[in-house]
Amino acid sequence: MIADPAAFIRANTRLLPVPHAPEIRLHVAEEATDLWQRTEEELGQMGLPPPFWAFAWAGGQALARYVLDHPETVAGRRVLDFASGSGLVAIAAARAGAARVEAADVDAFAGVAIALNAQANGAAVAARIEDLVGRDEGWETVLAGDICYERDLAERVVAWLRGLSGRGATVLVGDPGRAYLPKDRLERLAEYEVPVTRSLEDAEIKRSAVWRLAG
Repeated sequence: MIADPAAFIRANTRLLPVPHAPEIRLHVAEEATDLWQRTEEELGQMGLPPPFWAFAWAGGQALARYVLDHPETVAGRRVLDFASGSGLVAIAAARAGAARVEAADVDAFAGVAIALNAQANGAAVAARIEDLVGRDEGWETVLAGDICYERDLAERVVAWLRGLSGRGATVLVGDPGRAYLPKDRLERLAEYEVPVTRSLEDAEIKRSAVWRLAG
């Protein structure tokens, strides 16, 4: 078992500026497969989820950039960053003046990474390690980066997000052209050329958009 997850994360990542949002620094891994293997070896458990928390994914970078450039989307609001991973988008929301930011993920390691990254950026972010799909706690803005890479996940999450939008929440999705992004009831707000890690993607630059999701 990993006795100190925070020490493990620090030892296996570097604190670096995010390529498309250099105002923010994250603890990131240089090689996805190596970190994944080390995590499984240290925990003595195979089949663990990939270390999504150790990278700045294209959709999240686009969404973080948009929030930083358009602080009115979060300023003074209660914000949820869903499937937060590293906490990048949550940190952007905190930096942009959100009243309260919650970063939700189902991976316990993500919770530790979110706390470390928030501390490194002087951002107030509350990590929540639980599945919030289907719940409504009154968030005024909901942010979701790169959630449409699996069909079942995308359908489940988008249906929930549309419900939140329908009752008045602002719902923004960052996406680099994943296969299961819904094509209807989306308003494109911005598009960026985002640098990414070649070991994770099929290109070094991913054209990524920020969409507003209608209910």
